[in-house]
Amino acid sequence: MHNNWQAMDKIFLSDSGPKVSPAIYGFWRWDDFSATGAAAMERIVNYCLEQGINTFDHADVYGGYQCEEFFGNILKKNSFKREDIVLFTKCGINVPHVNRPDIRVQNYDTSAKHVTESLENSLRKLRTDYVDIFLLDQLDPLSDLEETALTLERLRGSGKIRNIGVANFSVFQHQLLASYLHVPIVTNYIELNILNTTALDNGQLDYIKQRYMRPLAAAPLAGGRIENGTDPLAVRVHYKLEELSKKYNAHIESIAVAWLIKLGALPLIGTVSEQRIKNIINAFDVNLDRQDWYDLYHASKGKMGHHDVDKTL
Repeated sequence: MHNNWQAMDKIFLSDSGPKVSPAIYGFWRWDDFSATGAAAMERIVNYCLEQGINTFDHADVYGGYQCEEFFGNILKKNSFKREDIVLFTKCGINVPHVNRPDIRVQNYDTSAKHVTESLENSLRKLRTDYVDIFLLDQLDPLSDLEETALTLERLRGSGKIRNIGVANFSVFQHQLLASYLHVPIVTNYIELNILNTTALDNGQLDYIKQRYMRPLAAAPLAGGRIENGTDPLAVRVHYKLEELSKKYNAHIESIAVAWLIKLGALPLIGTVSEQRIKNIINAFDVNLDRQDWYDLYHASKGKMGHHDVDKTL
């Protein structure tokens, strides 16, 4: 069934590896789901594989602390082999949930103890003996980072994690953790899309590139806001995307993701819509020219090209 493995050539996430599909599927938008969720997940996973997306991003907390287990069940069914996919998981955010009555308040925990316990739980749920990348999500100011770094390196040495990554780290947090590690951090997962360009302005993107890594761009379609948003920013950018959509003969969502790809970012897909996944994949066939890229960037910043009248002012 999966005859399109090569539809997307795999690329290195950083100069230290690993190889991933240029688009990555993440389960961060999967809220609580019951048995129907399991069927939906299997359908989406198989669809991704058919499209050549073999890289999947998890976290202990996704889907009410259940996503990893559902995915592990799919893996156990042998619809695909473990070595044919690239698995990310992460820990760090603890969210109150009926499945975790011990958590009273949302908090961050990147302590050595929590990292070890979370990874062991993730491996058991995912039914695998290693993850390709283990990410710390957010940085907990109360943790002893030296201990955390030693633990991450020990887990990497044992083969349980192949690479270390971070998620939602500021430049200073990224530098801080890196200063304790003797092995490279291979990615930083950040929110980045044409409606939220903060990472371009606050140095996150520059620092990621300085460390020879590709950023993982979460929310590449801004949670559907790029197509359906009614706020002034979304409307203004949508107008510009419509214009470019005709020029490049592509869906506006494909144009929006092509804008990210031009930055060297890897879109992290969160949608459960197959059509949206397809729009993201089609973005790889769109090569925005420099001026069109900047035209979009200006629209997102509230500036318009010389020939446009900004009707929102």
